[in-house]
Amino acid sequence: MFFFSRRALVIDQTGKLRLPAIYEWRHYAEAGGLMSYGTSLTESFKQAGGYVARVLKGERPAEIPVMQASKFELVLNLKTARQLGIEIPPSFSARADEIIE
Repeated sequence: MFFFSRRALVIDQTGKLRLPAIYEWRHYAEAGGLMSYGTSLTESFKQAGGYVARVLKGERPAEIPVMQASKFELVLNLKTARQLGIEIPPSFSARADEIIE
C-alpha cells in the first residue's frame, strides 16, 4: 500500500529518469506509467468475497482450498511510450487488454 498510495510520485520519478517501467496494477498505467501487468483487482475482490461468503455460511477457513488468480490484465499507455521514445510493436499491443492513447 505504501507505493500504491504514492504512485504519482513513483511514476513522476521514473519519467524524469526516462526509465521504462512495468507496474503491477492498471492504476499505475492509468496514472501515466508505461504499462501494467497483473491480476485484475476486481476479480481478486470477487474471489475474496466468495471466501467470506463461504465462511459466513459455516465452512471452516482451513478447509477452503486456496485459489490462484485467474484473470490478468495488460494495460499499455501509448502516450507515455511516445514520451519515452519507445515504439510498441503492433503484435504486443494486440495482446493488451486496454490501450491508453
